[in-house]
Amino acid sequence: MLEKYELLKEYGGPAFLKVYDYEKLQKLAEEVRDFVIEVTAKNGGHVAPSLGAVELTIALLKVFDPPKDLIVWDIGHQAYPWKILTDRKELFPTLRQFGGISGFLKREESPFDAFGAGHSSTSISAALGFRKAFDLLGDKERYVVAVIGDGAMTAGMAFEALNNAGHLRPDRFIVVLNDNEMSISPNVGAISTYLSKILSGYFVQETRQKVKNLLEHLGSPALRVMKLTEEFLKGLISPGVIFEELGFNYIGPVDGHDLPALEKTLENIKHIKGPVLLHIYTKKGKGYKPAEEDPTTWHGVAPYKRESGEFVKKPSPPTWTSTFGKAVVELAEKDPSIVVITPAMKEGSGLVEFSQRFPERFFDVGIAEQHACTFAGGLALGGLKPIACYYSTFLQRAYDQVIHDIALQNIPVVFAIDRGGLVGDDGPTHHGVFDLSYLRCIPNMVVSAPKDEQELRDLLYTALNYEGPFAIRYPRGPAYGVPTEGFRLLKVGSWELLKQGKDGVILAVGYTVYQALKATEELSKEGLDLALVNARFIKPMDEELLKDLAQRYELFITVEDNAIMGGFGSGVLEWLAQGGYTKKVLNLGIPDRFIEHGNQNLLRELVGIDARGIKERILEFVKGGIFIR
Repeated sequence: MLEKYELLKEYGGPAFLKVYDYEKLQKLAEEVRDFVIEVTAKNGGHVAPSLGAVELTIALLKVFDPPKDLIVWDIGHQAYPWKILTDRKELFPTLRQFGGISGFLKREESPFDAFGAGHSSTSISAALGFRKAFDLLGDKERYVVAVIGDGAMTAGMAFEALNNAGHLRPDRFIVVLNDNEMSISPNVGAISTYLSKILSGYFVQETRQKVKNLLEHLGSPALRVMKLTEEFLKGLISPGVIFEELGFNYIGPVDGHDLPALEKTLENIKHIKGPVLLHIYTKKGKGYKPAEEDPTTWHGVAPYKRESGEFVKKPSPPTWTSTFGKAVVELAEKDPSIVVITPAMKEGSGLVEFSQRFPERFFDVGIAEQHACTFAGGLALGGLKPIACYYSTFLQRAYDQVIHDIALQNIPVVFAIDRGGLVGDDGPTHHGVFDLSYLRCIPNMVVSAPKDEQELRDLLYTALNYEGPFAIRYPRGPAYGVPTEGFRLLKVGSWELLKQGKDGVILAVGYTVYQALKATEELSKEGLDLALVNARFIKPMDEELLKDLAQRYELFITVEDNAIMGGFGSGVLEWLAQGGYTKKVLNLGIPDRFIEHGNQNLLRELVGIDARGIKERILEFVKGGIFIR
């Protein structure tokens, strides 16, 4: 694939950038963009953010000396050019494929990846930790640079880190704020770039320090006058007063696609004492028209036709996400008290139609998972019916709020948890395989998982009519294509016996129910007749049905797309033990390790929670002599 690229083909690492002239660098930037488009058209991925960060990547590698100097990227959405231009250009075609390189930064993958993350707003904290570690160990020559997007700056964690850095005031510590939303006219942009070159220059910074030293001898009044004058002048021409107040030297905004300006500014910044925040502005999706015109859609995409930008779609049933989004709209039409909250996941959580139909009842709070949770609690106590929509792994960031602000006070908030279970190509940072474990141990919390689309609708309706916190978790991707109509109120804690059997019982949760049903059909051909229960409520469990099953069967199998440790199966074992029942129990689910990235169904097969895997694990368990019919 690299054969078509003249410069990329010969490129041998960051040392090449230090000798390339600007004509070659610009040509290289074009080739990197084309390579990103070429690979993501086949594999999918985060297209628009990476296309916007090409020149920034080149400038950072040219001015600094990684991996000695550390460049800490936030999340990795912008880091495809980084992977290509460090040490993974040959591996880049394997992006997000099973056995290939990750779509995010990963320390195990490369020494250039200083810190791994799939969730936002971690870069400044991690970078500050590196900086202080180096200082305390006497290694003061290395530079540490955190690169963070403007969206990630909506998270409280980013400002906590800025506040701490402003207090510690470390040298050789730089934060690059990549702003791809700010609208700056060409004239203002040119002036700002020029001013930033001047403000970051050695002469200005040296003069500033000398004047400060002189005024210190004259006493605090004179120093205060200088500070007020400086802040006033900066406030007139710069949006960076807030960063200055936090203790940073603010430089910017700079055109993030102007390589000479970027390089010159970064070189100047290296000589500034104390922490520096460089504000650059870039165009998300730059160089690919469909992504430039619709950067939101092109933030993260499935495979597409690069010529037209048309997505490659295979015929499939509606997704779990779209089923949820449609159900919320239908219910909100009848109930004006329903409101929806999301931490920057409007499209991903299927809420576009709701936001358009009921804009005054829709709250996108930005990347602020903790705030979203407690905000929902206030809405509920104020008389509304809030649905807080999270990806499973993003809800982890609001765990204290779920316990302390919602469950402890028994506030009726509905948690709609998308991406439960194995999500596929995004890998271990996004697999939602811990939610059943971390939610079922919380008092007052109802935890549920639908077996199909209709049950998702019914659980949502039930949750909105329940007086307490209620979690519904469902997978990513296509559902089963079950016809849907209306809404049914379910008894909280009730299970559903789907199939009778005489040799034992399978208790299955959520996505795995139909997989277990297929497995029982195959197992019957092997002479093993198993009952099947849809355990749609993980908490509370259907103790009446459990008691009946415990009196009838010696063999129990639990199946879930969640970590085995602390999950649904653990709950069944706890109940059996407390009831004094001694049974043969097999728990199937996600093993005690982080699961790599790859095709969603391939990963389910890998851990044995698809129909074939369930069947084989049960046969192995039975024929191994642990249980003999």
